[in-house]
Parts: sequence; structure tokens; C-alpha cells
Amino acid sequence: MKKLNITIQLEMSVPDDWKLVETSEGGQVIELPNGQFLDLAIEPLFASDPEDTWTTTEDEAALNDFLDMVEAEEVTYTFVTH
Repeated sequence: MKKLNITIQLEMSVPDDWKLVETSEGGQVIELPNGQFLDLAIEPLFASDPEDTWTTTEDEAALNDFLDMVEAEEVTYTFVTH
């Protein structure tokens, strides 16, 4: 088995009332104004052809097999103010 490192960075314009909160484990999630929380994490998408529409899998066993390969995940959130 070989290692695959993937770095994901997103830049988003979000409403001013979104807040960052720390979890009990020291991670961060986003608090939305409607009482919900948002965590952006890896979700694999699949397609039969790279030019087709990419979708999540309905096969939970296949999804779990894929996620079991993830040894570490780190998401860092930062608000940029100008």
C-alpha cells in the first residue's frame, strides 16, 4: 500500500453572522445562525466516466471502506477581514 497526501483549501464568501467555535476535542466547526453547525470534511465523489456528473455513493460499505483509509484529517478555518 502507498501513501497519498491530499491538501484541500477552500476560499468562500460567507454571511457575517457565521461564527467559529471550538469542539471539546480542540477542533473547529462553523456555527450557523439557525442553531446548526457545519463541518467541511472529505466526502468522496464517484463517476463512471470523468466527464459525467460526480455523485456520492449509495453503498455505505464502499464509503466506509474509503473513509477507513483516511489516517488523519485536519481542517483549519480562518476568517479574513480587510
